[in-house]
Amino acid sequence: MATAPIDSPENHSFVKRPNRTIITLATPVLFSMIAEPLTGLVDTSFISRLGAEALAALGVGTVILSGTFWIFNFLGVGSQTEIAQLWGRQDKSRASQIAGMALAMALVFGICISCIGFFLADRAATLMGAEADSEILTNAVDYMRVRFFAAPAILLTLTSFGILRGLQDMKTPMKVAILVNVVNVILDPIFIFGYGVFPALGIKGAALSTLISQYIGASLCLYSIKLRFPLPEKLKKEDIKGLIKIGGDLFIRTGLLTLFILLCTREATRAGAESGAAHQAIRQIWLFTALFLDSFAITGQSLIGYFLGAGKIDLARKVALYIFCWSVLTGVLLCGTMLASTNIVVKLLVPASALTLFESAWVVAAVAQPINALAFATDGIHWGTGDFGFLRNVMILATGTGALLLLGMANAGITIGDGLTTIWTVTAVWISVRAVFGVTRVFPGFGAAPLKECTQTN
Repeated sequence: MATAPIDSPENHSFVKRPNRTIITLATPVLFSMIAEPLTGLVDTSFISRLGAEALAALGVGTVILSGTFWIFNFLGVGSQTEIAQLWGRQDKSRASQIAGMALAMALVFGICISCIGFFLADRAATLMGAEADSEILTNAVDYMRVRFFAAPAILLTLTSFGILRGLQDMKTPMKVAILVNVVNVILDPIFIFGYGVFPALGIKGAALSTLISQYIGASLCLYSIKLRFPLPEKLKKEDIKGLIKIGGDLFIRTGLLTLFILLCTREATRAGAESGAAHQAIRQIWLFTALFLDSFAITGQSLIGYFLGAGKIDLARKVALYIFCWSVLTGVLLCGTMLASTNIVVKLLVPASALTLFESAWVVAAVAQPINALAFATDGIHWGTGDFGFLRNVMILATGTGALLLLGMANAGITIGDGLTTIWTVTAVWISVRAVFGVTRVFPGFGAAPLKECTQTN
């Protein structure tokens, strides 16, 4: 079905019912964003039954895969911003061209990742601290080699979600994500532990379940885009340059974000299987809770992009204020929920041998949630304005600070409690740098801030 024209800025639902509009848009975003981390939680729960070595291998594999795909997150983020601003200008023709080019780039990048990842999986696992000829290395490589073949599906889905959210269609990604998750949950125990004619594949079975579900999701996404946009008659080279320009800043930003997460996982894995297993459990919950925060960030991105495209800076600033408030409130609730559910998390995800290392690091991760909420909110706001260069510079500062602290303390033998607690304390510092600069860029606004308050001519 065709996408109906969005109301003019003055008649947009946010103007009269801002809270209701944000919740209405953010709720389906939340459910759609839950798919990948929930899949990770299911995998972690099943794989934890195979022992600490298998769980640590899953941690190595997932962080490398996530890091690789996050580097290409600019396809979804850039598409969403471009489509949202074009939709604010009611330029459907240009939006169709941008969507077509973004999907074509996603397919090409995905095929390249599949080929390169398959051959470099063992080297990547070794760099992450897995020792040669160890069970951790063998399991991590087996897992990654299967998952890398899903790269085209992952990037196509990521890009499609960005396009649809730029149109403020949050429900279609939600439906696709729920289906993907259900399929993965059904297939996981069958392929991991074996059932009937299907042999037990262990950690490789978890990867196969995810691969199948992701290709089903990508097919549905492409069909949905086809219903909303006619195929562009021709893809323009200028559009490639435009997306690559957006991607340049996001590539650096996301690459640095990924680097910091890789460093944390590497230090945890080098400390032993128990430390790696405990870190994997915390990281999976952290990624899962982050999706609650990202739902508001993505909603803010679409709304701010739309109002800026329509030339309504005052309404875009109002969106930013509401997104900050909702995000912080959610961060406080997540902190309390994490602390209250410690025993449940331990029972489901943490091997007994890793329990001592887990407890103190878990508290630090929980307490940092409100600050994390602000960091996520500012990311969404600045994505919506297209202020990608600023986000790049802040991430350079934050990751530089975090990496120096992490590696410096490790080399000097300085720890806060145990080594894993040190890793998560430095992570909280890394987040704080991003949050402070992100908020002050909007309120009061410094430098060439796109949302700086000004006299607006209607």
